[in-house]
Amino acid sequence: MRKIIKPEIIKIDPDHPEPMLIARAVTILNEGGIIAYPTETFYGLGAHAGNSQAVERIFTIKGRSFCNPIALIMGNDDNLTELVQEVPPLADKLIKVFWPGALTLVFHASDRIISRLTAGTGRIGIRASSHPIAAALAKTLSFPITATSANISGAEECSTTKEVLDRLGEKIDALIDGGPTRGGIGSTVLDMTKDPPAILREGAVPAHLINPLLGKLGQ
Repeated sequence: MRKIIKPEIIKIDPDHPEPMLIARAVTILNEGGIIAYPTETFYGLGAHAGNSQAVERIFTIKGRSFCNPIALIMGNDDNLTELVQEVPPLADKLIKVFWPGALTLVFHASDRIISRLTAGTGRIGIRASSHPIAAALAKTLSFPITATSANISGAEECSTTKEVLDRLGEKIDALIDGGPTRGGIGSTVLDMTKDPPAILREGAVPAHLINPLLGKLGQ
């Protein structure tokens, strides 16, 4: 029997993801596997967010502190209200403007969300990705995937498959090769559990675009 060397490389067209190849990646996720996949900023490290053992592996692979929560990418057709306790009207407004895209919104998590993902805070960051591969993975899985960067915690993010292989190697089960990503900076993180909402990290969506919708003066 031929020995399968990890990670499995699945090359997918980043503009028009082939359904059969997406299905193969989703099978790996459903089996508890960990994949690296492209997003609109960097490569992410993906696990089925409802699989507690797979989520634990994400922390182990990254050497990530359990004090640090992990955000999620959901499919555009997923029901956000099943994942969070409440979707404030202001969040709906932001979603209509910035999703799919690089804006992560933090909500009070529902009981469907594994507590490890919230780092015990009861809050979860969620976004819908504008990258066709990331979006197709979450949509086909019919449950969110983890969206932490594909790197060792504290190290630089990866924007190419070579960087992912060099830094994570055989720690992951599959690498979804969608070519180089844009890089730059990660998603902006906005805490919707506060009143008024607070930007926890300014990233690819600048504050001056968000603040007018929050009733604040642009920066």
